Amino acid sequence: MNFFDSQLFKDVQTQHIFSDCKTFADATARTNWQSACKSYEQLAPLSNIDLKEFVNAHFLTTPLLKMSTEVDTSSVKSYINSLWDGLRREADTPKADSLLALKHSYIVPGGRFQEIYYWDSYFTALGLIDANKADIVEDMLQNFIDLIKDFGCIPNGNRRYYLSRSQPPILALMVQLLWQHVHSKSNNLAWLKNCVTALEKEYAFWMQGADNLNTEKTAIKRVVKLNGDGVLNRYWDDEAAPRAESLREDLELAHDFADHEKPDFYRNIRAACESGWDFSSRWLAEPLSLSSIQTTDIVPIDLNCLMYNLENQLSEFYTLLGNNSQAEVFNTYAASRKQLINKYLWSDEHHFFVDYNYSKASQSDVLSAAASTALFVNVACDKQAKQVAKLIEQDFLKEGGVVTTITDTPQQWDSPNGWAPLQWFSVKGLNNYGFSGLSKRIMQNWLTMVEQDFAQNKCLLEKYNVCEPQLKAGGGEYAVQQGFGWTNGVTTRFYTLLG
Repeated sequence: MNFFDSQLFKDVQTQHIFSDCKTFADATARTNWQSACKSYEQLAPLSNIDLKEFVNAHFLTTPLLKMSTEVDTSSVKSYINSLWDGLRREADTPKADSLLALKHSYIVPGGRFQEIYYWDSYFTALGLIDANKADIVEDMLQNFIDLIKDFGCIPNGNRRYYLSRSQPPILALMVQLLWQHVHSKSNNLAWLKNCVTALEKEYAFWMQGADNLNTEKTAIKRVVKLNGDGVLNRYWDDEAAPRAESLREDLELAHDFADHEKPDFYRNIRAACESGWDFSSRWLAEPLSLSSIQTTDIVPIDLNCLMYNLENQLSEFYTLLGNNSQAEVFNTYAASRKQLINKYLWSDEHHFFVDYNYSKASQSDVLSAAASTALFVNVACDKQAKQVAKLIEQDFLKEGGVVTTITDTPQQWDSPNGWAPLQWFSVKGLNNYGFSGLSKRIMQNWLTMVEQDFAQNKCLLEKYNVCEPQLKAGGGEYAVQQGFGWTNGVTTRFYTLLG
């Protein structure tokens, strides 16, 4: 039996023993969870008070990550530099809990997030590199390589309940970062070869089932065949059940669905978590209704740009390793994907990169800052880049930086919120095409907002209200978290770029 399927787990989550479902999903059994579940079966059902006592007797829970008083709050830069040690975790000791023990050190985001998160780590790494902490980035990369070897993918985070999904594939960006700043100087091809083996495995994970697509079966797992033209990717989750870390929320949302509809609903919720954008109008048939979620119908622009980058990087790395035949294979894959991105994910109507709903054979009307990834990976032509830059300046650039979407909803990955990763994708993407004035304004707006908020609250946050920076960001299933890994990383990189 799986702990997350046990009656004990379900009762604790649904009876509001903890305000945040993630607390119990991350708890450590004092002896082992099997014996705790067995004891509970003999006593259940228990009143709320008795259940609390039972949980406390059999489990240890970790409080939210709070920074010690040693954190330097004299300035944003000082705060970030002093925070790296507070967010660092040494190699794990295996315990009777949900954590997948890692062999090397790593940085956690902060707050309720006390494990490594896959796509967060690249943006965090930008700041670590600038702070001369490349050794930690190296450790984090090695952890990801270990996870791929052990599980065939890099899970959302190093928790057992995340094993059925990944997150946006940024491993190639981390390899590129370390190659550029560390290993290219010594031409460390042995290191690169080890990384390329992991990148190939990640590519295989995302492309699993592509060879079995045909006119009858147009989508399998994370691959979608488009009108016989070729294959693009979507987000997915191998499980179709409520999330362990948000069990209560998922059960409540699914309440009005018929039993045969619930598995699809759960999978779409989970697939949105794989996207990192949990949740956004990008995935919703009706922008104000989370129940209308349809993530697995969507072919997303950002995922396919990151897959294009993965193919390109594998081609470049194979060239460096002297394997020209494999370099050509991945070069061909990248060229094919670029063609498909331009055909299906470029909107002539909006002059912008968008998502595509393959089940409806139509482009999404939700305009999002995910479009900047096309510039970030250099998949756009100059004319497209100019049009994207115009729309970013006109509709997305706000007082505090780039807004996530121009659709205002209660979801945390919509207006009025802005997130560090999208600031970086936008800034680097615009710089790639020579729009340095606009990228500078984004950086300045972001830093001004962060500094003004810091002056009041003496911390950095995972997200901000970029439209009205004096107001707190909202939306989502939990309170805004302090820390915060990727905010620290991107903010540090902006300080570096602005000198």
